[in-house]
Amino acid sequence: MSGYVSFAGVYDRLTLEIDYPARGRYFDECIRRHGGKKGVLLDMGCGTGSMCEVMAGLGYDVMGADDSYEMLTEAMNKRMQSGADIVYVAQSMTELDLPGKVDVIISTLDSLNHLTEYADFDRAIERAALFLEKDGVFVFDVNSVYKHERILAGNTFVYDLDDIYCVWQNTPGEGYLTEMDLDIFVQDEDGAYTRMEDHFAERGYTHEQITASLQKHGLKLCAVYHADSFDPPREDSQRLIYVAKHA
Repeated sequence: MSGYVSFAGVYDRLTLEIDYPARGRYFDECIRRHGGKKGVLLDMGCGTGSMCEVMAGLGYDVMGADDSYEMLTEAMNKRMQSGADIVYVAQSMTELDLPGKVDVIISTLDSLNHLTEYADFDRAIERAALFLEKDGVFVFDVNSVYKHERILAGNTFVYDLDDIYCVWQNTPGEGYLTEMDLDIFVQDEDGAYTRMEDHFAERGYTHEQITASLQKHGLKLCAVYHADSFDPPREDSQRLIYVAKHA
């Protein structure tokens, strides 16, 4: 996952609307509904470790993998504060190389969308399939093509907090690609602002592309859900949840 260098230090502040405990309970329910067990769980593209903390609290033996050292630093700071028994590894989703297989893999908050070449997306699915136990469950979410076309598009979003001001500018590209440029202003204790810049990108993948990759690597699609629900996808679904197992 590229980007998230300057963003890592303010990521949690700018995503306060995400209810991680609720998302964790939802993913846990997805896992259990599709025959998964509370064994070893890998959070692929774990970011700052918020979901890892929640899943550990729900009884999983958690590993987190991310290729951003800045994000992993934030995750390890959380682990120090919580005392959770979480193992973090600095690995990209496309180069995942674990010491053994895991019972559950999750990937949340559009981590897979950050793989902007379909070959890389496909490679990440291949690595997940390789390290997933035969009866294991793979649950991941993606930002939909609809969201890239209609919501992200060329829009600008502004976050104005007490000590952080962020302007998030999207630029659409071909094939549901969205380039994202961030200008971040962080206020220090003396009231002065430091300006930082960051850039990353996401690509929306079609249902056909996603299912083709799952099938190619021996994973059976079990379900696709609208957002964090057990409802079927809608035309205006912005986030989709995929559940797969070995065929």
